[in-house]
Amino acid sequence: MNFEAFIAQCEQDCAARFSQIDAQSLRGTRRVLDAFAQHHVAARHFAPTTGYGYDDIGRDTLEAVVAELFGASSAIVRPQIASGTHALSMCLFGLLKPGDHLLAGSGMPYDTLAGVIGQDGKPEGSLSEMGVSFDAVPLLDNGEINVSAVLAAIRPNTTVVALQRSRGYAWRDAIAPEKMKPLMDAVRTLRPDIFIMVDNCYGAFVCDQEPTHLGADVCVGSLIKNLGGGLAPTGGYIVGTDRAIGRIAARLTAPGIGREAGSYAASYQPFYQGLFMAPHTVAQALKTAVLASRIFEKLGMKTSPAYDAPRADIIQAVRLGTPEALIAFCQGMQRGAPVDAFVVPEPWDMPGYDSQVIMAAGAFNNGASIELSADAPLREPYAAYVQGGLTYATGRMGILCALQEMFEKRCLKLF
Repeated sequence: MNFEAFIAQCEQDCAARFSQIDAQSLRGTRRVLDAFAQHHVAARHFAPTTGYGYDDIGRDTLEAVVAELFGASSAIVRPQIASGTHALSMCLFGLLKPGDHLLAGSGMPYDTLAGVIGQDGKPEGSLSEMGVSFDAVPLLDNGEINVSAVLAAIRPNTTVVALQRSRGYAWRDAIAPEKMKPLMDAVRTLRPDIFIMVDNCYGAFVCDQEPTHLGADVCVGSLIKNLGGGLAPTGGYIVGTDRAIGRIAARLTAPGIGREAGSYAASYQPFYQGLFMAPHTVAQALKTAVLASRIFEKLGMKTSPAYDAPRADIIQAVRLGTPEALIAFCQGMQRGAPVDAFVVPEPWDMPGYDSQVIMAAGAFNNGASIELSADAPLREPYAAYVQGGLTYATGRMGILCALQEMFEKRCLKLF
């Protein structure tokens, strides 16, 4: 079936939202250019280093630029950080001590943090083995933070209040930084010693301000998501106050060494160039998500967020209803990938998840979810989570391939 006319109509419906995203991209690009100019970014900053990495001006300047963009005083931006989960784990082990209490203020954290916290029944090496206790306060039914309940759950030994900006595999909206501010202000008033940590994965450059602009002590993410612009080959970032970053840096390397060491024998150029591209690339991903939302909404499926709703991350959730439809959707998205388009993804037991997961991810950088991808746990309500798209054109094509695959496998009900 030819879906082109249908998609073109959906694009017309999205025109006003696309214009807003373009304006957001312009503002983000201005911020990046200003930060590059302020810190005198030059070709010499792209040079590799070896050994201990002392006086690595490429690394140090990149961290200064990212700190500036986040309104923070310090940053750790390193290729040695393997993933967002790795960055979050470093933060938690840096900020928490035996006997401390960790409080999640936005419900249970993302699946892969269960092992870090010790909630997966395997405590070896986890925070629970170290003697850190944990509680989570669910969000309100409207998806907002339950400020009074979080404050009531704070104990004398509470050291970290953690928030997760993105939805993960939950059916809820992402939490915009301004929606976090009432809790951050309240915690700061009640207990100024508590570290407020935000998992910012999938959120950078979606809004004009980041959580650290509004009072978070620490903001954490991956460089193969938004901030790397699709060009950073690996890595993660942690930005925040000097007090917080100093403690976390001791877990990056060793106490007494902190951020002073850490070389990179390849060029820093893709990290700088990816950061330069990030506002534009995020805009392409947002347009892809908006289009996907409108298409599947018009096909009678539940989507979150709606195509014309405000967004605080790049993820689009679509409830497909059955495992067959979910698998067909992901297999179709894979067909539209620039890399491994011939591969047929199947559900598998992925480390860190309690359900089988299917992932469509034909990416230039392995696992990069700023590149077009779709993944989902094989469990009710059989929702696919779509994110990324280095260009809107390829995002559009990926959605078209998903529609065609679902139609061919009789998983799509048309009007």
